[in-house]
Amino acid sequence: MPASQSTTISPWTTAFLLAGFILAFFPSVFNTIVWAPYNYVFPPASAPRYPTSVLCQAPNICGPPTTMSWFQKSLTLPSKSRGSYLITEHITSSLPELGTYKTGLLHLFIQHTSCALSLNENWDEDVRADMSDTLDRIVPEDKKRTGLYRHDAEGSDDMPAHVKSALVGASVTIPITEGRLATGTWQGIWYLEFRSGRHSRKVVATIQGEKM
Repeated sequence: MPASQSTTISPWTTAFLLAGFILAFFPSVFNTIVWAPYNYVFPPASAPRYPTSVLCQAPNICGPPTTMSWFQKSLTLPSKSRGSYLITEHITSSLPELGTYKTGLLHLFIQHTSCALSLNENWDEDVRADMSDTLDRIVPEDKKRTGLYRHDAEGSDDMPAHVKSALVGASVTIPITEGRLATGTWQGIWYLEFRSGRHSRKVVATIQGEKM
């Protein structure tokens, strides 16, 4: 009876067969395995497709990328009766965040319908007095209740205050340059109160721009 022969496959043959199988069905895995030792010794540099340190815009102007930032805060104005008041200092002292912006815009919005914000003369207080008097002449108060206005349930000064508010406006926008408001030499921020009694008013300040 002939002796039985045992056939053994060498480890090298197994390795070659396995490598061929991986190469045939999983070429990307084979490539990763083959290059793994080299990549371990010499890791590839991960360079971004587009450099992040320089931003280029047409026409061929390059510079560092800018980061736009938004900030919002609610301010309370000092209670005042009818008149026009310069509030530039109050606004800037309430917004130290202005100093962190290289360039941008400050938007101020007053949340009421019987007062207003404006940009005007910041030196001679007579201008503010004249402004209030002029608005009173343009939109007179119906103290004798002659029927000049339909809306008079809140007092004779209420409807004229709404009209003045619509004429002057509820907001102002001021540029920011190097952490400071870029107002003109004689420009200031005005708060115009149109009601006779003292009222507490709130202003929403929004800053948008590039940080220092």
